[in-house]
Amino acid sequence: MKQKEEPQRKDTGMLRGLSEHLWVYRGCINVGIVRDGNKALFIDFGAGKVLKETPALGIKKIDTIMFTHHHRDQACGVRLIDENETKIGVPEAERSWFEDVARYWNAAEHRWHLYNFHPHHLMLAEPVRVDVTYADGDMVEWGSACISVVSTPGHTDGSVSYVVDVDGQRNVFCGDLLYGEGQLWELYSLQKGVVTRDYHGFLGAREQLVSSLRKIQKLRPSRLVPSHGTIITEPDSAIETLVTRLKSCYDTYASISALRFYFPELFADYVNGKDVMPIRRGKPVPEFLRHFETTWILISQDRSAFVMDCGSPSVIEEVQKLQADGTINRVEGLWITHYHDDHVDAAPAFRQAFSCPIIADTHVADIIENPLAWRLPCISPVQVPVDRRTGNGETWRWHEFKMTAYHFPGQTYYHGGLLVEGRGLRMFFAGDSFTVAGIDDYCCGNRNFLGKGIGFDHCITLLEKLKPNLIFNCHVDQAFDFTPEQYRFMHANLSKREKQYRELLAWDNPNYGIDEHWIRCFPYEQHVTAGSIVRLQVVITNHSTEPRCATCRAVFPDAWGPVAADFARIIVPPKREGAVSLRWRVPRNVQQGRYVVPVDVIYGDRFLPQIAEAIIQVVK
Repeated sequence: MKQKEEPQRKDTGMLRGLSEHLWVYRGCINVGIVRDGNKALFIDFGAGKVLKETPALGIKKIDTIMFTHHHRDQACGVRLIDENETKIGVPEAERSWFEDVARYWNAAEHRWHLYNFHPHHLMLAEPVRVDVTYADGDMVEWGSACISVVSTPGHTDGSVSYVVDVDGQRNVFCGDLLYGEGQLWELYSLQKGVVTRDYHGFLGAREQLVSSLRKIQKLRPSRLVPSHGTIITEPDSAIETLVTRLKSCYDTYASISALRFYFPELFADYVNGKDVMPIRRGKPVPEFLRHFETTWILISQDRSAFVMDCGSPSVIEEVQKLQADGTINRVEGLWITHYHDDHVDAAPAFRQAFSCPIIADTHVADIIENPLAWRLPCISPVQVPVDRRTGNGETWRWHEFKMTAYHFPGQTYYHGGLLVEGRGLRMFFAGDSFTVAGIDDYCCGNRNFLGKGIGFDHCITLLEKLKPNLIFNCHVDQAFDFTPEQYRFMHANLSKREKQYRELLAWDNPNYGIDEHWIRCFPYEQHVTAGSIVRLQVVITNHSTEPRCATCRAVFPDAWGPVAADFARIIVPPKREGAVSLRWRVPRNVQQGRYVVPVDVIYGDRFLPQIAEAIIQVVK
């Protein structure tokens, strides 16, 4: 055994020897290197920096690259290889996501009204030529190695793992099935609906992931080599710990999830559990309120109306009926709780129909006034002009009611809450953030931050302070409230969840692994002319307790030819957001079309190639 492991003592730079014919390059991802004389077969490729290291192994030719899955960080460096001498192999189920990426980037369903996230938008920016595809059970003899293909979906729908039998050892290159013992790189790739849409499927691919891990476990590997993370020398322990943690994390999530109210049949196992918050009974709605679809209508004593959200033209028709039968005489305002399409799609038509101002929290207004600049779940392309932006705690009178607006980062970070006091009641309109079953945090893309005093913990604290008699959800036609015990239960649940996710995720703060947009490009999409100057910000949320250095660079389309791309750097304060400004000129000879411009980010000591992207639409 010592003889077989001897190459490890000759490790050099980023290279680690596993045996005579098998090495791993440990860069932004782990790249497997199977050697045969001066030739090599690579498993995954990352940003291509492995090319600078392999001459130390005497490698002169890259014969084949086999990819575990299609994400940009796995394959973005392929543009650096000589296509004439290297064969590209990919999972059969993901071939189109290598060859035909334009189909993804040009499709409206992958840009607007986003409720399904498979494939993920870590899609390659440039197509990759495919020479061969691999399916479950395939076997490749290469040099002294035998490489078996195992279908292991979970991180992506078509992921495969490669079992490399060489030098008397069995090493499994398993993509992003796991990161280390009991750990994952991130959670948002597991956002998948099984019965419902992906939007409702927090940790929805966990069972698929666990099934794939069990398949690998049965193969009795000597090591696991994940794409991100450590080389795992005790696979059984690593897998068992991860399976246990995934179950615990999901149990904690489900115990206060609003989905128990919306989809009770999916949560039958959580009905009477000792660690599950009981579902609160609803309360009668005051006679001066009306509910329709996702809209609440507040009616004053003189029959004026203040409306909350408008996602459908049928809401306009309903208000017009109330006018026709004398229930209301005029509409005096439209409050938008959050940016989701089922709350804003018909807002401009509503404003035109009733000549009333639109009011929204400033975080909400930023998105609905300029949706082209954002890529978020459930986003609508409809531009909504906001007449009044409210600040946190801003108060005004409306007839016999006192209104107080709040930034309410619950279901989504970009969310407002409205306290309405009057007629002997304190009523809180919480948008979609709470139901009688608990909190609506079932989509990573909504940016539900964990931590004391932020995200839902902040929202719960605010409700405790305001002590509303009635709470209203836009999708529910009844009122509700919470007991002090339930508030404490939800606080404790979120605190427990933060600790669990800190163990589960490979970051110093779990929000990096659940906040899909902690690095984002702003504006997300721009329409420009050839020859014009483009200005782009890379916005970075530092979830850590210490300052972090971020260095960013744009990666331009091959069709543009050479474009200067300097690095820009910023120090982001802890628990704050910072922005790196990038600037370049679009070449004058660029044809009209839709181009993907990813950004490379070095964050602290981690290189994150093409971690986010912007869309540049070149027009006349």
